Amino acid sequence: MITSLQMFGFMALWSPFFLGALLLVALFYLLAVGPWREKFTTEGPPPMKQKAYFFVGLFLLYVIKGSPIDLLGHLMFSVHMTQMAILYLIIPQCLILGIPNWMYEKLFRIRAIKQLFSLFTKPLISLLLFNGLFSFYHVPFIFDAIKTNMIYHAVVTTIIFIAAWFMWWPIVNKLSEWQTLSGIKKVGYIFANGVLLTPACTLIIFADTPLYKTFSDPQAWLNALQLCVPKGTLASLHLTGPEMFLSMSLLHDQQLGGVLMKIIQEIVYGTMLFFIFIEWYQKEREKERLETIASPHPSES
Repeated sequence: MITSLQMFGFMALWSPFFLGALLLVALFYLLAVGPWREKFTTEGPPPMKQKAYFFVGLFLLYVIKGSPIDLLGHLMFSVHMTQMAILYLIIPQCLILGIPNWMYEKLFRIRAIKQLFSLFTKPLISLLLFNGLFSFYHVPFIFDAIKTNMIYHAVVTTIIFIAAWFMWWPIVNKLSEWQTLSGIKKVGYIFANGVLLTPACTLIIFADTPLYKTFSDPQAWLNALQLCVPKGTLASLHLTGPEMFLSMSLLHDQQLGGVLMKIIQEIVYGTMLFFIFIEWYQKEREKERLETIASPHPSES
């Protein structure tokens, strides 16, 4: 497979401009939390764990949208769904946790941004927004239209990524004034996310025919490839269809994509539930300890 991908060329495989943009973001982040920090805040440097979250998020973003994985996502539906799972369920969490609180506080001094965040991070709105956009995106005729238009694709995937950021914010952010959900409400929030994402996965898993022309019709597939492969390179290749790169049928690839999405979702949400439970348990233990200290001791007889 790797050998066959070489035909698409360096630009399609490694997206050097996207890599350059991410490196600039990483440089700006290092300057902002390092030499420039004292211009904006009196806080000390962020812990290594926080910086690691941010750089893991950037690394995963490049792997998913800039490395050969992105090209494979146009060739195989199962890879596309794996991309979606990591892009929307893991990367936003890493980036949210990687940005210091003082940066958010500076950002929220802009009234319009704070109002937008206040509205779109309300739990019910963020749940319906992300899951609704994700589900509509995978309606076949919408999916095919977006996949064959570079502008539509860039705009829609960016909007869904922002919606994913809003969706994760209520349970991941560490700002005290933005803690809108208690432990049990966070559990309900995670379960609701799982339920709302299920119909889209079910549609894909149990379909008895290939749903998407951009992964089954040779011409639509070639049009979709133009999103990541230069036209000149694509015109010089003799491509007959996605079957060239598959070791399974188109239907099985599609079903595998739905299964992988659901499995990754369950792993991510299950991990979140574990950490939410641990956090709740620790808070309860601390509460009991403080109550014990504060309670009056019986006087000695």
